[in-house]
Amino acid sequence: MSNKLNYSMSLAKPDAQDLSKKQKLAVGLGVVGLFILVLALFNLDLPNKGMFLSASLLLITVGTIIFANDAYLTKLKGIKNDGVWFKSISSRGTLGWITGIVLTSFYVVLYFYEGLLGAGANGAENTGLIALFDPLSKLLSGRPASQWFVYGTLYTIAILAFGYKFILKYRHNRYEQIRTISVMFFQLAFAFLIPEFMYVMNSDLPYYDLKNVWPLNYYNFEQYRINSFINAGTIGMAMLIFGIVSIFVITPILTFKFGKRWYCSWVCGCGGLAETAGDSFRQLSDKSQSAWKIERWVIHSVLVFVVLMTTAVIYTYLGYDPDKYWLTRDVFLFSVAGFLTLIFALTMIFKRHELGKDAKYGAIGYFVVIIALIGIHVFSSETKLFLFKAETLRSTYGFLIGAIFSGVIGTGFYPIFGNRVWCRFGCPMAAILGFQQRMFSKFRITTNGGQCISCGNCSTYCEMGIDVRAYAQKGENIVRSSCVGCGICSAVCPRGVLKLENDSMKGRINPTEVLLGNDVDLMDLVNQK
Repeated sequence: MSNKLNYSMSLAKPDAQDLSKKQKLAVGLGVVGLFILVLALFNLDLPNKGMFLSASLLLITVGTIIFANDAYLTKLKGIKNDGVWFKSISSRGTLGWITGIVLTSFYVVLYFYEGLLGAGANGAENTGLIALFDPLSKLLSGRPASQWFVYGTLYTIAILAFGYKFILKYRHNRYEQIRTISVMFFQLAFAFLIPEFMYVMNSDLPYYDLKNVWPLNYYNFEQYRINSFINAGTIGMAMLIFGIVSIFVITPILTFKFGKRWYCSWVCGCGGLAETAGDSFRQLSDKSQSAWKIERWVIHSVLVFVVLMTTAVIYTYLGYDPDKYWLTRDVFLFSVAGFLTLIFALTMIFKRHELGKDAKYGAIGYFVVIIALIGIHVFSSETKLFLFKAETLRSTYGFLIGAIFSGVIGTGFYPIFGNRVWCRFGCPMAAILGFQQRMFSKFRITTNGGQCISCGNCSTYCEMGIDVRAYAQKGENIVRSSCVGCGICSAVCPRGVLKLENDSMKGRINPTEVLLGNDVDLMDLVNQK
């Protein structure tokens, strides 16, 4: 043992946090790969862009694989979160803050200063970092790269490389392995490759990530996209219909059967990056009650905002061309109001007791939406919404939700606030799925309270800030709107207390059952279930 001061409380191996020689080599390979990207960013004229791009991405990937192999395959299967609070990058230390600043800066440049990345303006050739990705873009779709292609490529590489690391880390848990392979597949195929191939087959089609569902793809019903779908013929109309069916048919059915985890932890790209590249930061999520209160207000306010803005965007262009859009403005507005009223009425009639005190907040949200819809009808024209220019509101909407919240804050703040900041506080898709998961879904996490030793692993590593231990100590089922069903709480439990289940709706929410006392007849409870 060395004589240096070590703050670890481990009795077995207090010096275990140092990187091995092989891990240092792996980090070096990754840094060299990133350095090539930095050289391109600063406009260094690399002679063979395809070769340098391949070398860069390969070095980053191979470095991650070597690091993961040495970190996890040299140990037995099991929980591998030792030392996370002693590492600077995963405990809001200096490296953590530097990483957060770098990520945040990248997103700011990506969204607002693409010229710094080398994007060619007015038909000019790309330069810098974007030009480095031109060979890959031309190989897949025959067109030069854009800043979004660069971002998509790096995003996919991150999920694939860190997904491999995640699989090794949780190789003792089959559920974690399968769902990680799922998000890797959906990101590579549905988000990256298929849209590029679709452009080759029909260049009139707008970019469409087939796994994105409204309101996550808040831009999907803007006029230019609707026109592109209509003008693209049968395949365009099929994609438009698929987008609508995904909202009202596919999503509700799958959420009823499996909870929101089918999307948030198995399909979604945002969740995929959070689970793989962001795994080292999951313990940083705030578990306080004040954070939970802020979360509920913010995420549902975003949902109300998205519903209103999507309605307003469609409303503005329905009157432009009556021959193209058979749906009139008035019919559309009354249809939205009627649908929301139906959902609100059914929820209050059949699920009022499950909402509890939140019922009044739901009522507030509903009436805000209805009043706003009336405002749209009264105070809007063909070019204005609420007396503002329609384009101004649309661009503000995209800026606040699509850029600042989901990108700059959602990913850039991983090392500061945890890996699910966007999913927890800002994603309107998570809000809709969470509402259904709480009200009308078979999914729950069951707890065997008698086995709980209150170690706190489950709460510590819950990326959504849920105090899982409080439920486990009481033997209470976990049915929370925010739960994404990642299963990490179960994976890190040393006693097998937690289990992800799909069962009947009866007895799913059991807040009064306390299995640690003498007020429950266990045999009667077992027979009821």
